[in-house]
Amino acid sequence: MPTKPPDLIYGVDETPPTVPLILLGLQHIFIVTSALVFPVVILRAVGGSAEDTTFIVTMSMLAGCIGTVLQVMNRRGIGSGYLCPAACGPSYFAASLLAVQTGGLSLLFGMTAAAGAVEAFFSRFLHRLRFLFPTEVTGVVVTMMGIAIIPIAIQNFIGTGSGDPVSEPAELLVAAATLGTMIAASVWGRGGLRLYSVLVGMVVGYIAAALTGVLGADAIAQFIEAPLFAFPTIRHPGWSLDAALLIPFIIVVLSTTFKAIGDLTTCQKVNDTDWKRPDMTNISGGILADGLSAVVAGLFGGMGQVTSSSNVGLSIGTGATSRAIAYVVAAILLVLVFVPKLAAAFVIMPAPVMGSVVIYAITFIIVTGLRIITSRMLDARRTFVIGLSFTFGLAAGMIPGFSEGMHPLVQPVFASALSVATVTVLVANLVFRIGIAERQSLSLEPGTSFPDAIFTFFERFGGAWGARPEIIHKAESAVNELMELVTITGAADGQVQVDVKFTEEALDIDARYEGRPLDLEPGRLPVDLLADGGDVSRLPALLIRQYADGVRTDERGGECRVRLHFEH
Repeated sequence: MPTKPPDLIYGVDETPPTVPLILLGLQHIFIVTSALVFPVVILRAVGGSAEDTTFIVTMSMLAGCIGTVLQVMNRRGIGSGYLCPAACGPSYFAASLLAVQTGGLSLLFGMTAAAGAVEAFFSRFLHRLRFLFPTEVTGVVVTMMGIAIIPIAIQNFIGTGSGDPVSEPAELLVAAATLGTMIAASVWGRGGLRLYSVLVGMVVGYIAAALTGVLGADAIAQFIEAPLFAFPTIRHPGWSLDAALLIPFIIVVLSTTFKAIGDLTTCQKVNDTDWKRPDMTNISGGILADGLSAVVAGLFGGMGQVTSSSNVGLSIGTGATSRAIAYVVAAILLVLVFVPKLAAAFVIMPAPVMGSVVIYAITFIIVTGLRIITSRMLDARRTFVIGLSFTFGLAAGMIPGFSEGMHPLVQPVFASALSVATVTVLVANLVFRIGIAERQSLSLEPGTSFPDAIFTFFERFGGAWGARPEIIHKAESAVNELMELVTITGAADGQVQVDVKFTEEALDIDARYEGRPLDLEPGRLPVDLLADGGDVSRLPALLIRQYADGVRTDERGGECRVRLHFEH
């Protein structure tokens, strides 16, 4: 059972009252609907009609509704059970544009459904590939998810997100008022004000945009003229496949899978104070839901759906991660499909307001990713894994035309900072794993300078294994106390052989020596151990019991063994 962190107002298993629940859902809807810009841009790039654009946007909202419910279900192996809404994924953008240019909307829908099916199939084997996702890899992906969104967020923030190359003072004023209100409500607000920090900031942003003219008369007229209720127009062109596009879309699957792993790992971490490592069984269910969301999008006629990093960041910022919010988000998306006027309120969102919301969410995503990276010990190998991934990922985002001129089959890999960083960290992790053994040994001589040898050993291999620092320090201290006890009692006739085995779940130590067995039974430790005249020589035995999660001793043929177990 996860332990709710103190900074959460509503944890994953808690349900807010009705009114706060609806308002919290609305905050997430503003971010989800902002991602609808991707299918719009794709249709505009190929000269798509207004009817086709309306159709793909409507079906994308419907697919997002279903995908959000699938993700929050956590039943029969489907879904993670966390607040992690589905939205149009930027990772699908390059491959989707290529599909539309090659074979029209039918090819886009067919390849999207096929990509989702591959991701769903891959999710069934994810738990067997745990070695591919050490903590530093997950942390890099989470951090890069935030960094990759920065260009879009900043362009919107300064008012150039809609193709307008000029940033007006009024747009900067609206952006500053919106983001400033959100930050002030989060930092200095209490209770409800913090919960609705984004919604309050957006209301301020809309008002400022209307007063300064950033929200123009045309946008307001669009909202007024939109019908209150209407059935969506079905213009589905069918489905088609093209073998030449398999590689680009498989690369999309890898990117979205790693992205979802990062999003769901973040959800796990922020909802559990005692979080230690990603729960791959839970994540497998989340990846399955993510893949099924893309299948639904392709079948219905929408753009590929993925877990939304911005929404995860929003839930962290507001302190509300309740899964009940996800059902409200899904319900509102369903309503938007049939209520054009309500949808228009989101469509006309001023770019500075949209950029402010995304920047607010990015802040929490990046910091969470860095916390995941620094939760483990790092040696030179892991430092290179992290550093190289950030270097090449940032290069893809900073250098204009980074992927131009590359073959269309590999172009999606280099189309975004996130995809480049993801591929780099995956390959680098596999390369730098070479030569790392999960078993290591150390020989210690009682009565000599064994503390230095123990410290050097555990610091070296703790970093190579990427172990949690606190567990390595416990193991190091326990072995040190064991050697102190052996020295005090003279139990060993010679060297003590220490064998250490590390897995992601545990660290086990097997100490062997020739001589007399040690008495480490807890029932035999004196109560007055630290009292005047107490048997202080028994103190190492007590400390060993305090450091280790499990202690066993035995003797066979004159060989004594002490086994220490540490949960990792």
